Amino acid sequence: MKQATRPATRSVFVTGLALLAGIFAPGISEMTMQAQQAKLPEVNGMAAVTITRKPTPGATKPEFTSVTLLPGRGLLVQQITAYFPGKGEVNVLAAPLGDLDQAAAILNDKDTPNGDLSYRLGAAFLFPYPNRIRGKLSADGKTITTEWHGHTLTLPANSSGTLPGAERHAMHGLILKTKVEDLKVNQTADGGSVSGVIHGGDFNGHWLSKSDLVIKVTLTADGVDASIVAHNVGSESEPVAIAWHPYFNLPSNDRKQVHIQIPASAMAAVDNYDNVFPTGKIVPVAGTAYDFQAAGGKALGGQFLDDNFSHLENNGGPVVVTITDPAAHYGVKIEGLTPNIKTIQVYAPPTKNFVAVEHQFNFGDPFGKEWGNMDTGMVTLAPGKSTQWHVRLKVFVP
Repeated sequence: MKQATRPATRSVFVTGLALLAGIFAPGISEMTMQAQQAKLPEVNGMAAVTITRKPTPGATKPEFTSVTLLPGRGLLVQQITAYFPGKGEVNVLAAPLGDLDQAAAILNDKDTPNGDLSYRLGAAFLFPYPNRIRGKLSADGKTITTEWHGHTLTLPANSSGTLPGAERHAMHGLILKTKVEDLKVNQTADGGSVSGVIHGGDFNGHWLSKSDLVIKVTLTADGVDASIVAHNVGSESEPVAIAWHPYFNLPSNDRKQVHIQIPASAMAAVDNYDNVFPTGKIVPVAGTAYDFQAAGGKALGGQFLDDNFSHLENNGGPVVVTITDPAAHYGVKIEGLTPNIKTIQVYAPPTKNFVAVEHQFNFGDPFGKEWGNMDTGMVTLAPGKSTQWHVRLKVFVP
């Protein structure tokens, strides 16, 4: 899992370079391009897609070079690479389930019906709820029920802590195993984009109204943009929230000296780090081990994080979380560009070589009674209305 640079033999990179070379070869046809893409492994019946670009000749600053996505898993971003002058290609995302071929085999053969392994690699998109939702467990232990404005929601009980008697709950939404439709791959000389649509309906009776999602990922030298537009195409209002679950790689493999800066002055208190259920209390971080506000951030050391940060400072611009790996002369910025991003979940186990940074609309357990009358960040989407989530990645040398 600990990958400092992208191996030259990795199949998706080789295929990506072949694709790029082929697109700009004289007389190359769209059919040839499709055939080259089809060589990538399938996940949930759809081939993975890679868009690539070559570094600018003589580049003096880092540039993004590729994005690999899984259309069979809600356009999940499996990997992103960037070129650093003097270093070569670096994996921006960690690979907890291995490279593309390994991940495809695991996802196809060993996943749950809900697709829960999707949020254990790369960067899965989460809708209509990120994070945990608690409720009354069904007799068969497969679902929980909760309420929103007098409406009952029945959700998959797809997660629990690891300790004996841990409470089962719903986790990370309903599109983890959903194929996109209307897939569009636009490969250009300087990158390109991939987009797809999810006609979610009411998600097999698990949600109110009906939802359509338009998901798009764009690659340029300077950034990788991920966006989702959610449309309520049904006949009644519905609560929605959007996020993703990216695992960011630490190229030095030396987590203790990695710094993270989080522009948040508060966080949600939780019962413990096994359940990670919010207590309903929002506590200040200033002067605590959870204060990552300072310029340049704070070293992770041996600290465990699985926390929801809020009261975000954007100085009139995006909400920016910065991960800096001084030993690798590497840094990545995660910019939340839409104002409905109200919280950031950060997951960083000391024994793992990644930091997950999840820009999301909502607090954990957003329908829970522990919050009283507090706005928990869910967007109420009326029929015919839409909401948007947009995050941009940038890489830099500290």
